[in-house]
Amino acid sequence: MMRAPSSWAIAVRVPSGEIETVKHDLPRLSSRSRAARIPFVRGVMVLYESLVLGFKALSWSAQKAVPEDEEEFTKLQLVGTIAFSVAAVLLIFVLAPLGVAKLLTPFIGGSSFSFNLIDGIVRGLLFVGYVWGIGRSKEIRRVFEYHGAEHQTIHAYEAGEALTVDHIQKHPPEHPRCGTNFLLIVVFISLVVFTLLGRPGWIQLIASRIVLIPVIAGFAYEILKFSGLHGGDRLGRILAAPGLWLQKLTTDHPADDQVEVAVAALLAALEPEEVEEVKARGPVCPAALRALAN
Repeated sequence: MMRAPSSWAIAVRVPSGEIETVKHDLPRLSSRSRAARIPFVRGVMVLYESLVLGFKALSWSAQKAVPEDEEEFTKLQLVGTIAFSVAAVLLIFVLAPLGVAKLLTPFIGGSSFSFNLIDGIVRGLLFVGYVWGIGRSKEIRRVFEYHGAEHQTIHAYEAGEALTVDHIQKHPPEHPRCGTNFLLIVVFISLVVFTLLGRPGWIQLIASRIVLIPVIAGFAYEILKFSGLHGGDRLGRILAAPGLWLQKLTTDHPADDQVEVAVAALLAALEPEEVEEVKARGPVCPAALRALAN
């Protein structure tokens, strides 16, 4: 999936081997809502929109990836899968860290600071461990390769290079504006915030971990935005560094056919005049051009 200033697009390689794309018009949030221009508030809105777009992208790509002779995914199945995933996230990243902190209370003392600190550290370790663990799966590793293809294609596009597979494969699979950076910032901020909150009752403790997610997301977005705008500055590089390190786990060097899909998604998201500008740079991945023409 690729997001452009006024639209977003998805590309998927169907069982026949061809690439199919779909484009949806969607102007930037800041042009559709005044609230999206307010610092910290805009981060929550961007997070919500990203989740909605991700759901739509998963739904469309799941339908396209299934061979014609197999039963397609229903929306109910997809909703059920996402609901299960949300429940698993709450169990692993909210309840489990609190449980570990509770078990360690006799050893770390009963102070709220030490309890919340252990809770935050365990959450961070579980997050990194979870990402590493799912990356051992062949299917998820392929997803991470597509993730790298997306970043490499964006690198080449932003560098003004011709969008050929050879040019794109020279770029690193990590990107400083990746959502992975956002997640890591959320984990770090939550550690600080929850450590300072004290130790209320268990219901309030669990509720705070859920209710404060939008607030923490708002702060995380501003930090990510700052690091993206100041990528050439020392502070910007320092802020982006942990996310880039984590992307060593969430991205991988893609195969050439995966790069073709990423280029197809980018071209589909661009406006016609922007596509012509890309063509003027030099050769463009033929498979992506065929997908654009269909």
